[in-house]
Amino acid sequence: MQAVNLRSFKQKVRHNKKRMKRFLTKIEKKTPRGIDAITISLEKEVWKEVDCLTCANCCKTMTPTYTKADIKRIAAHFKQTPQEFSDKWLVYEKKDKDWQNKKQPCQFLNLKDNKCSIYEIRPADCSGFPHLPKKKMVDYMHVHKQNIEYCPATYKLVEKLEAALEGNV
Repeated sequence: MQAVNLRSFKQKVRHNKKRMKRFLTKIEKKTPRGIDAITISLEKEVWKEVDCLTCANCCKTMTPTYTKADIKRIAAHFKQTPQEFSDKWLVYEKKDKDWQNKKQPCQFLNLKDNKCSIYEIRPADCSGFPHLPKKKMVDYMHVHKQNIEYCPATYKLVEKLEAALEGNV
């Protein structure tokens, strides 16, 4: 496993994201047989190549959505009411009807080692990120289309999926 070079990653994204998004759209429209099993197999390869702690781009450039359960759990950890926690750290996005971080990078990210200070109680959105192995991969294509720009693991999975399905899509 090697460290993620964000500069190199961003350059690759700039050159390949349109092609990759078209590829994912094709899969959405005509799902190849066995894609879920293929994805599970490829995901194992991805994690041998990508070290999240050398990246943390998700925590630096994105914000999770917080469920009511997340807010209640994390607030209790800080000995705050859910309202106090929300007032201090979150903003309610009326358009999406989501609670999100007020700022980026995430207030819980330790920038020295890229570790989450609330890892054990982090929001469900964070614990599932980057949402690679899903029972129905096709239901997450819209998520992968977004995440290829932020997450080297998602980018690598789509790259491997393109190679695995070459000529079948």
